[in-house]
Amino acid sequence: MKTYTSSMKSLQLLALVAVLFAGVSCGEAPSDIEEKKSELSEYNNELRELKAKITTLEKEIAQMDPEFGKENTNAILVATMPVPTKDFFHMTEVRGWVASHKNVMMSAETMGKVQAIHVTEGQKVNKGQVLLTLDADIVRNNISEVQTSLELAKTLFERQSKLWEQKIGTEVQYLEAKNRKESLEDRLATLNSQLAQSVIRAPFSGRVDEIPATLGSIASPGMPLVRVLSEDDMYIKTDISEVFIGKFTAGDPVEVYFPVQDKTVTARVLSVGQVINSENRTFTVEVSLPKLDFTVRPNQVTVLQLIDYKSSKALVIPTKIILRDDKGTFVYTVADQDGSLVATKIHIETGLTFKSETEVIKGLQGTEKLIEKGYRDVAEGVSVTLAAASK
Repeated sequence: MKTYTSSMKSLQLLALVAVLFAGVSCGEAPSDIEEKKSELSEYNNELRELKAKITTLEKEIAQMDPEFGKENTNAILVATMPVPTKDFFHMTEVRGWVASHKNVMMSAETMGKVQAIHVTEGQKVNKGQVLLTLDADIVRNNISEVQTSLELAKTLFERQSKLWEQKIGTEVQYLEAKNRKESLEDRLATLNSQLAQSVIRAPFSGRVDEIPATLGSIASPGMPLVRVLSEDDMYIKTDISEVFIGKFTAGDPVEVYFPVQDKTVTARVLSVGQVINSENRTFTVEVSLPKLDFTVRPNQVTVLQLIDYKSSKALVIPTKIILRDDKGTFVYTVADQDGSLVATKIHIETGLTFKSETEVIKGLQGTEKLIEKGYRDVAEGVSVTLAAASK
């Protein structure tokens, strides 16, 4: 009888190997890696089905031949794990860049020749410090002329006012004197504003990053002259696809990776743009830049990890133990069947996957014992024996 049992087992294994090799030799060679993966998956499914059939035959034979059952009691050793319940989140990766709220290119507000450049590139400057001056001799001459005329207009107005108080002269003469004085005062204020525009000052404390202007060149309104940059108010900026609308809020944690320095820091979302860019269908997200122990520069590339999905008390299992058949995805659990432990297939509906973990949406109650080790060696109804359970 032992010889019979041994022969049966050998025939079963030979049949299994023959089926697998026949499938490999008869099928056409895969043209790429995806075809090979698909073919391997099919063979694994066939293997599990064969194991299930072998288990069924063993049970049927054991009922007819008790000696066969005694010889075939070697169950598959597996390790189980509980279904953990915990907070689950998913992160999406996007590219961003370092920006600054204090990164300004100073430009000319009036036309004039560049008379003097008072700073050099890389120099630190204070708020209000003179950076560059334009030739304003014409404005100064006009100011001198207006000041002279204004002094005379003030004298005439004062005298006319005294005469008008004494009811001497006409009201028209008084109003004309007043109007001339006030007109000259307004013109003097305008000229002083134009004179101030010829002096380019630092809008905040920082560093001179760039000086496009050259000495002696003619500046016109809007022409770039000096760039001033402050490193005290930098942040991370990124454009994100509109498919993520409503996924992010101010205060969300963000992992920021700097490829150049190979450094990662944790930051927070500062603001989320409310307008979609019609050209690239994105919206802007700004992320804070915490105090760093290394140097970064505006426009430097960063890689951001933002949380786009959160779920509290979710059923989360290792992605590797999730298998697939023609009915969908499933996992193996251990169940008690007539006093014996057997592998049981449970089909599940999965959600998102992140860092080798997957959320289970439907199919599990949270009380099951999942087969964590040995899950590829079992099939539906196969007898198993337990190793130490995962904690």
